[in-house]
Amino acid sequence: MDPYAALRHRNFVWLLVSYAMSTVAREAQIVVVGWQVFALTRDPLSLGLIGLAEALPLIVMALYAGHVADRVSRRTVSIAGTFAVLLSAIALFVFTTTSFIAVGRVWPVYAVIFFSGIARSFTRPALTALSAELVPRELYTNAVTWRSSAWQAAAVGGPALGGLLYGFRGPALAYAVVSVLTAISLAGVALIAHDVRPEPSGASVVDSVKLGLRFLFRQPVLLPAMTLDLFSVLFGGATALLPIFAERMHAGPQGLGLLRAAPAAGSIVVGLWVAHRPPMRRAGPTLFACVALFGLCIIAFSLSRSFWLSFSILGISGAADQVSVIIRGTLITTLTPRELLGRVSAVNQIFIGSSNEIGAFESGVAARLLGVVPSVLFGGAMTLVVVTIVMLWSRPLREMRELYSA
Repeated sequence: MDPYAALRHRNFVWLLVSYAMSTVAREAQIVVVGWQVFALTRDPLSLGLIGLAEALPLIVMALYAGHVADRVSRRTVSIAGTFAVLLSAIALFVFTTTSFIAVGRVWPVYAVIFFSGIARSFTRPALTALSAELVPRELYTNAVTWRSSAWQAAAVGGPALGGLLYGFRGPALAYAVVSVLTAISLAGVALIAHDVRPEPSGASVVDSVKLGLRFLFRQPVLLPAMTLDLFSVLFGGATALLPIFAERMHAGPQGLGLLRAAPAAGSIVVGLWVAHRPPMRRAGPTLFACVALFGLCIIAFSLSRSFWLSFSILGISGAADQVSVIIRGTLITTLTPRELLGRVSAVNQIFIGSSNEIGAFESGVAARLLGVVPSVLFGGAMTLVVVTIVMLWSRPLREMRELYSA
């Protein structure tokens, strides 16, 4: 199979450009926001509250956003959502340059993150569903691999960029660059020459959402795979506490950027390797093994005191996570009817997307109660427990061999 088959579709390439630029911007912003807030508060819980501020609108709006993605032009929804994210980035720039964000007053950051979380709750399922419209069905696995690899490549550059900009010039310039990158992302999605308007349906929003949920909860493989990733990410949210680890290692915001980029660097290597390999023959066992490896990496990271050892461990964790992302993404796009893809992607957003932010909040609370190192150690151990439970629960996933390709 041609490993570059999906990239020969122009509209899909524009989607990748938009996706990559928005990811660079978001990952850079996460580093800047995390360091800025912790510098002002010196409280690990404040880092968890950043995740909570984004997770709440994602959870509340996700199902309705999935309904919209299946009823309105997905390109239009993506453009509107990306524009709202751009406004959020500009707001952070303005608040910083006017000193509206200061010691004892970080609530404007949480407010902006909350607003951007609403916007992302609509763009995520719309973009996922849109990507399935831009390539033939037989190229779904290839497209998922490239989309995930583009995300990971951007997730390497984003944190490094955010850390360097903050470290050398401060948060204001960093937010300005984030705004420019988000504007480029908006241009990329606007250049997609594909605009399918779904057939109107007489079903209510509630009935529409119920249809998507009913389909998902009848899936013997897809639901356990999403559940596995939900809880592994929820408990393995050590990245939310990286500003504290970077400071303890005397690495500064530049080092924080490198640590944030490490998982994505490992993911890129694995993503490119998978793109050039034949389809997986033991997808189920591979999924469980990789999530277990991810949990072990979180445990090892909590015990590391060396910057470069921690960097390497995070890189391995990203490589393991990339395999599970590819498997889960392929299952979603191949097993879900196209007319339900927005709603199922929205549920996946609740399971996976918000679990990153809720995991950040859980890490912040656990760090406040248990201490930073014990909280991360606990999260890694719980990830291994989740792997065991889901493995015992889902025999179809445990015995799954080839990924579905048609």
